[in-house]
Amino acid sequence: MTSRMFRWIGVIAAGLGLAGALRAWDYEGHRIVEQLALTALPKDFPAFVQEPANAARIAFLAGEPDRWRNVADLPLHHVNGMNHYLDLEQVPEAGLDIATLPCMRYDFALAFAAGRAAHPENFPPIDPEKNTDHSREWPGFAPWTIAEYYGELKSVFSYLKVMEELGTPEEVANAKANAVYVMGVMGHYVGDLAQPLHTTIHHNGWVGDNPQGYSRWPGIHSWIDGGFIAKAKVNTAEIAPRVQTVEPVAMAAREDGRDPMFVAVMDFLVAQNKLVEPLYQLEKEGKLGHGTQPITPEARAFIEGQLLKGGEMLGAVWLTAWREAVPDEYLRGQLLKRKDKPTVGTPRRGKRRPRGAASAPAPAEVPTQPGV
Repeated sequence: MTSRMFRWIGVIAAGLGLAGALRAWDYEGHRIVEQLALTALPKDFPAFVQEPANAARIAFLAGEPDRWRNVADLPLHHVNGMNHYLDLEQVPEAGLDIATLPCMRYDFALAFAAGRAAHPENFPPIDPEKNTDHSREWPGFAPWTIAEYYGELKSVFSYLKVMEELGTPEEVANAKANAVYVMGVMGHYVGDLAQPLHTTIHHNGWVGDNPQGYSRWPGIHSWIDGGFIAKAKVNTAEIAPRVQTVEPVAMAAREDGRDPMFVAVMDFLVAQNKLVEPLYQLEKEGKLGHGTQPITPEARAFIEGQLLKGGEMLGAVWLTAWREAVPDEYLRGQLLKRKDKPTVGTPRRGKRRPRGAASAPAPAEVPTQPGV
């Protein structure tokens, strides 16, 4: 048995205690993506993420952004809901070029809002009663969300590298816990993009012109997200042997100044959007297994292939964050000052400490860079 197989078996075993509590595909499918991502990491990635407790937590956090949907707070719905998708067809309808979208969220929002206002004929009227979270004005922000989480993870790795050199054991443990959290939550959104219906206006059945006669069934999304994997019993163990060890995303500076990670995520999204019609074609041919239809090899290969793509893409993003993270030199300087600073209770030079007396170290404070 290969070392890779031992790794994915360990990841699966670490999460078995959580598997029975939440069985919905949107949880199980995202767990599979994150477990595959852990399997795809090379040996030089920090080993602590493969420890059973951390691997189980990463898999558990795969469902966190969906759990945020289960409260009624509209401000949270407004932000979180739109982070899960990008209806790619809306971008050119607003007069924007998919190949040159700005990498900063609010730059894009301004450009899209202006384009939507300039081309109202391309967008249907919004029903206020169906828009309580004020999301229907927007196409979604999934690629920006992933690029932002990438930056957060890179930051965690930057200070973890310094903490491991100069921090206390408690500080190192906290930094590792932060890395696990960001990795797990970020992974949900990468998994979303591996599901083609998160990239299209046709997310709940085909809308608008329909020359191919694709299904307008509004349950197709929930079937892909919920029913298929349960009925087909798709699982990590069956897919993991096909995982390839990932390489980092190419991060060379671009002539157009756009962030390379954002561009890589957009390229991934565009590639998955091209699979929307093949997915609808499977449904049209009765191969997606809903109702009395059998699970077909074509549909299984499609769904497992998308989970695999999501896992490998996520692993590549994680790996890039680790490789690109430069040790936080500001933090290093502050920790060196703390190391050289006399602790409270240290006796003055030339005087002996009374027998049995112990110096009281000052509480450890992790310095942060002052605001500009």
